[in-house]
Amino acid sequence: LQLVESGGGLVQPGGSLTLSCVASEYTLEYYAVGWFRQAPGKEREGVSSISSTDGRTTYADSVKGRFTIFKDNAKNTVYLQMNSLKPEDTAVYYCAADIRPFLVHPLRVSDYDYWGQGTQVTVSS
Repeated sequence: LQLVESGGGLVQPGGSLTLSCVASEYTLEYYAVGWFRQAPGKEREGVSSISSTDGRTTYADSVKGRFTIFKDNAKNTVYLQMNSLKPEDTAVYYCAADIRPFLVHPLRVSDYDYWGQGTQVTVSS
């Protein structure tokens, strides 16, 4: 399974971006998918995830109410809609996938086997 992220960029505080994670070779519909981010000098952290069985979503407290994860099975793509962006959201964002349809710890880095290369998100005025 190969994952490719896109949609990052520079945005002002309060702005919005939508990240995309496209899968190749396999159908992403059958995988649990998560979005993670890593800021300079910090550990990679879980942002959001979506299960494959029932579409259950999970969010980190820092992004609840501002970020939305959703998927389009026809396009084999998972998205992360990010609104009301803050400077502290600045990081490289990665999508990840695991064949297990549901994860007990969906925001844990070590639970995912497949990773994309990341896309930079910078929130600055």
